[in-house]
Amino acid sequence: MSAVSSLADLGWDPSWHDHLTADLRPARVTLHGRDVWRVHDGVAEFSVAVRGRLRQDPHALPVAGDWVLLAGTAAASVVELVLPRRTALVRKVAGSRTDEQVVAANVDVVLVCAPVHSLKARRLERELTIVWESGARPVVAITKADLDDGIEDTVAEIAAIAIGAEVLAVSSYAAAGLDAVRALMPSGTTVAVIGPSGAGKSTLVNALVGEEVLATTAVRADHRGVHTTTARHLVRVPGAGMLLDTPGMRELALWADEDALDATFSDVDQLASRCRFHDCRHDTEPGCAVRSAVEAGELDQDRLASWHKLGRELAYLARKQDVRLAADERRKWARLSQEAKSRTRP
Repeated sequence: MSAVSSLADLGWDPSWHDHLTADLRPARVTLHGRDVWRVHDGVAEFSVAVRGRLRQDPHALPVAGDWVLLAGTAAASVVELVLPRRTALVRKVAGSRTDEQVVAANVDVVLVCAPVHSLKARRLERELTIVWESGARPVVAITKADLDDGIEDTVAEIAAIAIGAEVLAVSSYAAAGLDAVRALMPSGTTVAVIGPSGAGKSTLVNALVGEEVLATTAVRADHRGVHTTTARHLVRVPGAGMLLDTPGMRELALWADEDALDATFSDVDQLASRCRFHDCRHDTEPGCAVRSAVEAGELDQDRLASWHKLGRELAYLARKQDVRLAADERRKWARLSQEAKSRTRP
């Protein structure tokens, strides 16, 4: 990482001062891989261990972007505490398990990379929902824009989907749109980069930093990149803030409550306020303003279908969480009961 002059350059928030102690010092997690962590303390970047009690709870482990408190020397530092997160980019873990995975922490802006050769509106809606829920500001970057002769029309098309989010056309190879991305990250701010494998995330990070700090592979003849990022990296952009690169994620399941769709689908939400029934499901109910908008060509049918699909996914997640919490509670009381019986036995 390029030189850092202070913790403020790394994104330190004064609100964390209350957590400091005389024997612990702050640092920011700059790399998180499988059982590997590196941090920067404003002076140097180095590897650290994580205290065993934190390892007992997967949710307590630090992730890229976290601020932590360290004990020991730089040569043998141990993470003692993870400071409260201002924002957290979270998804459901891959597979059938009902649990969360924090992808990045303390991010101000999330750059959602969508390659121009394979723009997928439905995936973009899913990504934007996750970003809005994180507390960070979403910005869409249409990458590899030099491959599209009608990029202005493409930007307008995506802007109609990404309501409330800025949309940029970016080409790392043609150095187009890079200044607009740099403008998102004044010193002290952090921008996370997400998107599918082959979206050009690492290439974009390298172009912004001015050197090959992240490994990339050549683009194939069909313009698709090859997935190379296997860890989460936080790097400094010279004269600007921090960039956090994330691995391409094939499975992007939501981890949020059922109100999480309001920001992504603000157009549907606004139409819903005119429905006859306040609990209208926008299905077969009479007086549904949302379905009327679809019939009038004012709202895309596929967008409404996506709203329904994501809503069902969130409702299913809520039900599974309730079941899991109930099971955890039963196990807790069974354990307490067993311990009580053991204490009363002669």
